[in-house]
Amino acid sequence: MDLRQEAKEVRKDILVALTRAGSGHPGGSLSAVEILLVLYHRVMRHDPKNPWWPERDRFVLSKGHAVPVLYAVLARLGYFSREEFLNKLRKPGTPFQGHPHYRSLPGIEASTGSLGQGFSVAVGMALGLRLDGKPSQVFVLLGDGELQEGQVWEAAASAAHYRLGNLVAILDQNEYQIEGACRDIMNMEPVLEKFKAFGWEVADVDGHDIDALTEVLTWARAYDKGPVFVRARTVKGKGVSFMEGTHKWHGVAPNEEELARALRELEDA
Repeated sequence: MDLRQEAKEVRKDILVALTRAGSGHPGGSLSAVEILLVLYHRVMRHDPKNPWWPERDRFVLSKGHAVPVLYAVLARLGYFSREEFLNKLRKPGTPFQGHPHYRSLPGIEASTGSLGQGFSVAVGMALGLRLDGKPSQVFVLLGDGELQEGQVWEAAASAAHYRLGNLVAILDQNEYQIEGACRDIMNMEPVLEKFKAFGWEVADVDGHDIDALTEVLTWARAYDKGPVFVRARTVKGKGVSFMEGTHKWHGVAPNEEELARALRELEDA
């Protein structure tokens, strides 16, 4: 599969679903597309026909507000109906909630949304899987605004203490949160140095480069001496010119006119 073309289609699905919902989070969903595509198509062991396979790898979306990207990727893999996702996102009484809900849908491994908690859940999963002797790996995606939560650093310390070689944390570093630039609200740099000081192996990658992501995340999955932290440098609102590089589209859905413009840009890209 051409993952670059698939990324365009996933972005279209995200924007259509958000427009029909009339609410949601486009910016941080669009920035994470390539990360999830590489994980699910090239790195993680999983089976859409057997979503609760005991030896599957686990993915936890700690930045739970970006769940449209997870729904879009899982739908196109066949975990559930793509049409239902496009038409039922954030609608009352449907499983496509505005944040992931465990077992409301196949492929959702943890309920997340309160920032920082998903990282702790992932640490617990990794420790439990190791205790059970399972070969599974746990991948968790964080947002850079999320790093301002103290719970993130408690989880980071725990993972290093237990030398969880089956845990990979990925930072979707798009540089913006709901109120503005992360560096202006609470600057958490130097991020790589901090995780390294906590005892993590670290790596840095362009979060939109399919080949570079494949190389780094494949290496990270195989590394077993302790937890791995990967900083993926991304663009908020990636793929849509008027959404890129700003906090203004963090939690605002496009209208029909904006959707049409965005879809044209993606088609022509």
